[in-house]
Amino acid sequence: MTDPATAVAPATLLFVDDEPSILSSLKRLFRPHGYRIFTAEGGAAGLEILQREAVDLVISDMRMPLMDGARFLEQVRQHWPEVIRILLTGYADMESTIAAINRGQIYRYVNKPWDDNEIVLIVREALERRRLEQENGRLNSVVEARNAELRALNASLEQKVAERTAELNKAITYVKSAHGRLKAGFVNTVQAFSALTEMRGKKFSGHARRVADHARQLARMFEMSDTEQQSVLFAALLHDIGKIGLPDALLDRPFSALEGDERSEVMRHPERGQQALMQIEPLKDAALLIRHHHELYNGGGYPDHLAGLAIPLGARILCAANEFDGFVSGTLTQQAMKPKEALAYLIEQRGKRYDPMVVEKYVEILFAQLRNVIDEVPLRPTALRPGMVLSRELMHHDGYLLLAKGYVVDAAVVTQLAKIEAAENHHMLVYICHEVAGK
Repeated sequence: MTDPATAVAPATLLFVDDEPSILSSLKRLFRPHGYRIFTAEGGAAGLEILQREAVDLVISDMRMPLMDGARFLEQVRQHWPEVIRILLTGYADMESTIAAINRGQIYRYVNKPWDDNEIVLIVREALERRRLEQENGRLNSVVEARNAELRALNASLEQKVAERTAELNKAITYVKSAHGRLKAGFVNTVQAFSALTEMRGKKFSGHARRVADHARQLARMFEMSDTEQQSVLFAALLHDIGKIGLPDALLDRPFSALEGDERSEVMRHPERGQQALMQIEPLKDAALLIRHHHELYNGGGYPDHLAGLAIPLGARILCAANEFDGFVSGTLTQQAMKPKEALAYLIEQRGKRYDPMVVEKYVEILFAQLRNVIDEVPLRPTALRPGMVLSRELMHHDGYLLLAKGYVVDAAVVTQLAKIEAAENHHMLVYICHEVAGK
C-alpha cells in the first residue's frame, strides 16, 4: 500500500478546442495514463478553469473563434507562467504558429493530425521536465536556507574567532614585552662580562666593542640569519673572556713579544672562553665561535688547526675583525700599525690567514669608516665600478703594464679584468683613489 505522505499526485491536463470530437479524442488517449483531465471548448472557458484549478499542462488548438490559440496561450503565459503550453496546429497555420511561439512562448507545437504515441511522449517529457524544474527549485530553496544558516553560523564563529584572536594578541604582546625585557637584560649581562676583560689594561679598552661592531656588519653582509648574527655579536663581545685568569704580565705585552711558554698559556684562552660559556644555553653557539676565532684559513691557527670552510663562518669573520683591531691597537704587535698598514696586511694575507671573501667584504667596511686616513683602497675586479680612478699602476703578474696610474675605469675594463683573473686563476688587486672609490 502506498504511503499517502509520499504519494505523488497525478498531473493535471487541460485540453482547449472548439471541436468536441478533438476534445473526446484527447481524453480517450490520455485517460489510461492516469492524468487528471479538464476540457474547454474555447479560450475563455479555458481561462476560467485555470483560475480555479491547478493545471500542469495545456494543449490548445490554434484555430478557435473569438480567441485563437496564440492569444489564449499568451494569456496563460502572463498569468500562469509555470503551466506548460503546447499548441495543436495545421500545416496551413505556420504564420499563426510563429506568432504563438513568440507571444505564448510555447513548449512545443504538434501538427494535426497528430501521432498518438508522439503526443503522449511529448506530454510525458514536458511533465518530467516540469517536475525536474520544480525539484531543482525546491533543492535551491533548501540550499539557500542552509547557506543562510551557515552564514549566520559563520558570522557567529567569526565573532568568536575575533574575540579569541584579541585575547591571543594581548597575550602575545605581553610575552613579547617580557621577552624584550629578558633579552635586554641578557645583552646587558653579556656587555658587563665583556667589560671585565677591558678593565685589565688600557690596550683592551674598547677592543671588544670595536670588534663586535665590525663583526656584526660583516655578518649582515653575508646575510646570516638573525640568530647567527646575534651569536657573532656575543662571540665578538666575549672573545677574550678566557684571558681573565691570565696574569697582568702576559696581558701587558703584545702577543708577538711573548716567549714560547707564555704564548702557549695565552693560546689556551679560546678553549677557556668556550668552557666558561658553554653551560649558558643562549651562548653555546657563541662559545663555539670563541673557540675557533684564532683558527687560520690555511690551517695554521689554534686550538684545533681547522682550515678553510671547516672553520665556522662566524669564527672566520671574528678572526679578521679581531686581528685588524689588534694590529691597530698594538695588542698583537710590538708597535701599533696604522689603519692603512693593517688593511694592507689583511689584503696580503687573504687566502692565507683570512678567508678571501671575508677580507673582500671587510675592505668595503674599513674603507667606508676610515676614508679620512686611507688614501687608496685595493679592490678585486668584480668590485670595480665605472668612474673609479687607479691610484697605482696595475701590473700583470708576468711583469707588464695593464693599466696606468690615473686611469678612469669603465664597464668594458671591469669586464676584461674579471675575465683575465678568472682565466689565469690569479687574484688581482686594483688600487683605487679614495676620492672616487666610494662613488
